[in-house]
Amino acid sequence: MPSSSWFVLRDLKRPNAKLPAYRFLSAEGLEVFTPMTWRLSVRGGKRVREERPFLPDLLFVHSTREALDPYVEELSTLQYRYVRGGYCRPMVVGDAEMERFIRAVRSTDSPRYYLPGELTPAMCGRTVRIVGGPLDGYEGRLLSVRGSKVRRLLVEIPNLITAGIEVAPEFIRVMDVS
Repeated sequence: MPSSSWFVLRDLKRPNAKLPAYRFLSAEGLEVFTPMTWRLSVRGGKRVREERPFLPDLLFVHSTREALDPYVEELSTLQYRYVRGGYCRPMVVGDAEMERFIRAVRSTDSPRYYLPGELTPAMCGRTVRIVGGPLDGYEGRLLSVRGSKVRRLLVEIPNLITAGIEVAPEFIRVMDVS
């Protein structure tokens, strides 16, 4: 029996659709993750704070290919994202890498997301290890932005998305570069 993996899918529905794919697949019992952010919108003349997907077309589904294929065929707006240069090979993210990303994003109320081209090498600061707190044991680079008083640890899924997670200074240990 094939093992389940985190497949990267795209949902081509409008961002304001009543039933986007991540809600539909969750209701069907599949494990779905979509990077979410808080946005202000106007509903009935009132400003309402609501949670919306950061990228409306990006979602991750933990399943087997055989279990996921019927949904992709049924929904015309749901597609696999394919590896560039690989013939019909869908993108898959490793379990450990995806669990690490999800745990980091869910540990804070306001993660900040970055697309691959947005972060420059100058924005990536020192290599650090987190000791204590909800992100205990994480290693990564600190985001260095001039004028920012907040320390953010960069956690990424290569070639897809990077999240900046707020970390308290007392949990940060600078690693020796040798």
